[in-house]
Amino acid sequence: MPVTSQLLRGLPRATVLASSLLPCPQHQAQVGPVTHRPASRWPSRVWQSQQHSRSYQTTAALRSYILSPPQVNSILKANEYSFKVPEFDGKNVSSVMGFESNQLPANAPIEDRRSAATCLQTRGMLLGVFDGHAGCACAQALSERLFNYIAVSLLPHNTLCELEAAVEASRALSPILQWHKHPNDYFSKEAQTLYFNSLRTYWQELIDLTSPGEVPDTHEALLNAFKRLDNDISLEAQVGDPNAFLHYWVLRVAFSGATACVAHIDGSDLFIANSGDARAVLGVQEEDGSFSAHTLSNDHSAQNEEEVARIRGEHPPSERKTVIRQDRLLGLLMPLRAFGDVKFKWSIELQKGVLESGPDQLHENEHTKFIPPNYHTPPYLTAEPEITYHKLRPQDRFMVIASDGLWETLHRQEVVRIVGEYLTGVHQRQPLKVGGYKVTLGQMQGLLEERKARVSSAFEDYNSATHLMRHAVGNNEFGTVDHERLSKMLSLPEELARMYRDDITIIISQFNPHVIGAQRPEGQS
Repeated sequence: MPVTSQLLRGLPRATVLASSLLPCPQHQAQVGPVTHRPASRWPSRVWQSQQHSRSYQTTAALRSYILSPPQVNSILKANEYSFKVPEFDGKNVSSVMGFESNQLPANAPIEDRRSAATCLQTRGMLLGVFDGHAGCACAQALSERLFNYIAVSLLPHNTLCELEAAVEASRALSPILQWHKHPNDYFSKEAQTLYFNSLRTYWQELIDLTSPGEVPDTHEALLNAFKRLDNDISLEAQVGDPNAFLHYWVLRVAFSGATACVAHIDGSDLFIANSGDARAVLGVQEEDGSFSAHTLSNDHSAQNEEEVARIRGEHPPSERKTVIRQDRLLGLLMPLRAFGDVKFKWSIELQKGVLESGPDQLHENEHTKFIPPNYHTPPYLTAEPEITYHKLRPQDRFMVIASDGLWETLHRQEVVRIVGEYLTGVHQRQPLKVGGYKVTLGQMQGLLEERKARVSSAFEDYNSATHLMRHAVGNNEFGTVDHERLSKMLSLPEELARMYRDDITIIISQFNPHVIGAQRPEGQS
């Protein structure tokens, strides 16, 4: 339904958006840009024509739906999750004390995914945020599969051989991951055999490529896992499957797309593997108790000059003006690295061949048939991650990994300040900023009283990700949570919510400074 038609529809009730965290509907083909959901990943003429109507004041109907604080809390807390690393003999021997996460949908169903797991055969914890576009299928596949590929890449040669021997003998496999999942973070049961067979082929190749006693390199393991999974997604779509549903599913995964930002934490060694525009930021506590932001990843977008230069360098000079247009890849896609999105990777001949032999549902979707303009020298897109390494220090107190839905609403320094104050209970009283607005003395007094009240109510959230999300959605121009604004944002109908914000997914891990300090060589701070 066009956006213009949706705007004319009545608003019979406040919509609880938390309920839209559901599996992708199997009967809907979300394998291309969707005109009625103007996601920031894809341009939309309809969306551009409606941008002038984003102000709350222009939609009179929205003003009448004010949720109560309990209703707001119910929505914000519906998808929160927390995990505390177990203690041994009363002591926490891990550099990670635990993590907290949350999701808030704007799309219906939500296109973001999250994953967290502990590596059982090696050491370390994996945390990841996956931001889907053109549907949720690719992000869903990443949330189920990428950590397995990373964990296998980290296994020594002998352990890989033991896995293969167990499969050959039809013995039970020792688990390689302990997953930490919210009940809504589901697995697609129908595809598990397919996924396992592809993973097994990968570890068989690793057995041939490695030697006994060889210690896997974490940087190479992350790099190889990202590239191999994206290659498998592409290959599975080309080969297809005798099962009609699986054939349709693998094509949906390949024709949709997703960015990925993954952290691997082992002791004081922190690796970030990022492909796309999700972001990881470190919260560093300074000597005066304040918090500063240390960015751990680079956004792969048109605002990244090195990334634009990389893409232009991979194509002929004749395409210099067309490969990046209107800050998008070929004028269409905002993230410049992503999984899936085979429309930006396959040749035109391969796309047509796969679609012609594909299920009828794909033929009904015009977007799958659409070839990007100026499509001359594919591939234009890669899932190869940019990997950064950071040696954790005692002053590194926490890390925030989040989809761009968070970073579009809050600056990284503001994110770190909000989380740092929440975790420590110490509020840094910065000078009150009014951002150029004219305020009377009475208004200023009201703002100061509101800030005082905010301090006393800061712990109504028992999850730091929920607390940060409350600020991301409800902050007003003065940087304080405005309940009326928060209520309006959370009560927007599904067809309007995406006009005001994106899906938001947040994972906040808290570090143990005592363990990290003990692991660092003397003389290092």
